[in-house]
Amino acid sequence: MCIRDRIISVDQTNTKLDYTWIDKANFFLDQLETVPGSVLSADLKAQYAAEAKFWRARAYWGMVNNVGGVPLILHTQNATDLSGLFKPRNKTSECVAQIIKDLDDAIAVLPGKYGNDADYGRITKVAAMAMKGKVLLAYASPLFNPGNNATRWQTAYDANKAAVDYATSQGYGLFPNYKNIWYTERNQEVIMVRQHFYPGAGVAFNAIRPMPLTKDNTNNNQPILNLLLAFPKKDGSPMQLDKNRLSDPVYNTQFMTDFYTNRDSRFYATIFFGGTPYPTPDEVAPVYVKGNSFWDVWQYDPVANIYKSAMSVIHPGMSGGGQTGFWDRKGLDTTLVAALYPQGQTDWPVIRYAEVLMNYGECANETGKIPEALQVLKDIRKRAGIDMGATNSYGITASTTSDIRNAYMNERQVEFAFENMRFGDLRRWKRYDILNAQGFKHALYTTLKPGVIVTPSETILNPVTRAKFNGVYIDNIDGDPSYKFNLDLNHWFYALKPDQISQSKNVLQQNIEWGGTFDPLQ
Repeated sequence: MCIRDRIISVDQTNTKLDYTWIDKANFFLDQLETVPGSVLSADLKAQYAAEAKFWRARAYWGMVNNVGGVPLILHTQNATDLSGLFKPRNKTSECVAQIIKDLDDAIAVLPGKYGNDADYGRITKVAAMAMKGKVLLAYASPLFNPGNNATRWQTAYDANKAAVDYATSQGYGLFPNYKNIWYTERNQEVIMVRQHFYPGAGVAFNAIRPMPLTKDNTNNNQPILNLLLAFPKKDGSPMQLDKNRLSDPVYNTQFMTDFYTNRDSRFYATIFFGGTPYPTPDEVAPVYVKGNSFWDVWQYDPVANIYKSAMSVIHPGMSGGGQTGFWDRKGLDTTLVAALYPQGQTDWPVIRYAEVLMNYGECANETGKIPEALQVLKDIRKRAGIDMGATNSYGITASTTSDIRNAYMNERQVEFAFENMRFGDLRRWKRYDILNAQGFKHALYTTLKPGVIVTPSETILNPVTRAKFNGVYIDNIDGDPSYKFNLDLNHWFYALKPDQISQSKNVLQQNIEWGGTFDPLQ
């Protein structure tokens, strides 16, 4: 069975309705009403109820965003009332209305910020407003709004602008140093956070670390060429590759110079590339000493007619390397050696100010407020260290609604790389064609020229060292013509698992895209 068949098969779907957290929130809310004032003050009861409604809204949105409307259950169910347990799906519009109601209830009660360290990480009014804006942006986007209903965009604009304005009034904003968003904890950009600390709640980054500087896992989140090229140059212009000109030594040299040394700061904060020191204290002495470059690069084997890792040549006795030579570096806990990988303590922002700002800017563009939309892009790029330029545009050339829409698609890919947003963005825009147009997974192999070698003390950022390499375009890193982007453009909402439908005694209806009768656009 091909990859595409597995994606569109109802029997293979992994999407299911999960009410675990909704059930907990309902039970908590119902019981909270019975708690006397002598146990909990009215203010604390209101705060706890508001927090529970936020989490209930977030759990409902997680399901509605995937499948459309789901059964709205807002109170504890009676487990002995078997017939009452089977609830039909509510319309998507009804679910969204309830989600917004829960968030509005939370917004009305919660503080903008908590004034003490003990409450840091609790849901605030700012987080609830940001979540409301995020839901309404998605509900206005083509996935839920194929007719481009202008009222939805205006509602989303109002909510996101209110979120930005209130967050700013509470001291939130873009943190000046993009890389340090993940290393300066509790900074002004973090609106909602997953805290990590050890012992108790450590985070492991071993899956994204390269061999042999890791343990028990590796080779995840390796950026392919599309992402590597998405980051603009420092002057804001796009990083472009003409693969047909790489055979020209002059072009190849200039491309490699621009690629490695002339990028916006987010590139270096997000991507680790071979030929620079790996940012952890690991050593594999004597062949790799901390502070030296870790060379995850390539060499061509003319006998086998293949490209293979040059790591064992540059670092004798070391083995490893990935598929691309590039790795996810964002938020990596840089204080730990491989053996201590489960002890990571880097907090992870779940919602940050940049997302709220860009949600607002996207809505501004769709409601005809082009200057506002452009200003957001400029603010994001200014923080990234991109040059303002003679026209004060930070490299932005878009001026029409359509062009600005594309600019937001590109900017979000860069700003939120490895933050689990890109696929969801492409889906809400109904733009899987962007992935399909890539065909295969492409790569750039930084490849040693024949007969030359580098030492661990050298760096790819040095032009003399960089001259020992060519950039080589690899069209299909999987080496299999059946492995390509081929996402279906006719199925946008996921199917319900058939066993959940049968378990409900067929009270639940399947989505119409999958042969059922439920319309997720109602």
